[in-house]
Amino acid sequence: MRRAVSSVLPPEQSAILAKAVRLEWITLVVMTVIIAAVGMAAGQSQAMRTAFVEDSLALLPPIAFLIGVARARKGRSPEHPYGHHRAIAAGHLVSAVALLVFGLMLLYNGLSGLAKGERPPIGAISLFGQTFWSGWLMIGVMTLSAIPPVILGRMKLKLAEQLHDKVLAADADMLKADWQTGLATVVGVTGIGFGLWWADSAAAALVSMSIVKDGFTNVRGAVGALLDRRAAPLESDEPDPLIEKLRDEALRTPWVAEAAVRSRDMGHVFHSEVFVVPVEGARLRIEDLEELHDRCRDADWKAVDTVIVPVDGIPEGLSALDPRSRG
Repeated sequence: MRRAVSSVLPPEQSAILAKAVRLEWITLVVMTVIIAAVGMAAGQSQAMRTAFVEDSLALLPPIAFLIGVARARKGRSPEHPYGHHRAIAAGHLVSAVALLVFGLMLLYNGLSGLAKGERPPIGAISLFGQTFWSGWLMIGVMTLSAIPPVILGRMKLKLAEQLHDKVLAADADMLKADWQTGLATVVGVTGIGFGLWWADSAAAALVSMSIVKDGFTNVRGAVGALLDRRAAPLESDEPDPLIEKLRDEALRTPWVAEAAVRSRDMGHVFHSEVFVVPVEGARLRIEDLEELHDRCRDADWKAVDTVIVPVDGIPEGLSALDPRSRG
């Protein structure tokens, strides 16, 4: 009997997903504390004010991830026959847009500051009865605030690869942008202390270029997934290895002469269609199709939603593996 498609991930991936959810809640708490600290120390520094806005935007990816995961856990229904895995793709788009917007904003602020020749005043501050240059407070806050994003980002990137989760990957990119901005702010404020008025804006503009690149790449990937682009690994345009696995399973079946696969990214899992051309004279039974279907399902945990489609010829736009075909 054919196994029903479940919205629940396999045990190993479910455990990894639970860890990712805990990590996102930790991120929300940590980033809230960082936002409050940066806001209090910002003063008139352009880089500090930009860092405050960026830290605020950094809350969007974790929120999008948590909402997407909650929605993706829902099963199929007549209204949603493919399930709700697309919620992960929608969350990826939200995260990617946040990253791109921040990068463009940071680039604009940096370049406009240089063009206008802005000289941010950084005065003195009194604390515990002592008066000192407020730049030291800014440097201390930004140095400390750069540490958690480094740790959280590396942890999320590892989990993203294990889960094939592009929201987590975009979140890791956002955290990378966060600590890079923090270090750039330290450089900028230090430069102001040495009389280099342009250091603040220049540091922000320099870092923004890498952030804009990451944001654009993520937006392109998110839009491509929503437009049913061919499934691909994280941060790659190459076909996902799952496509080759499904072809291999089909082509090693005695009654299959030719095979081709099209697969689209639904979030954590793929929706794949395996088109098979039976050998001449083959008499297919339902049991034969179910046996191939089950082997394809077992080939990879992401192949949870796979269908076998017997055809007379490979559909246009797809290609059979001619060297291994048995036509």
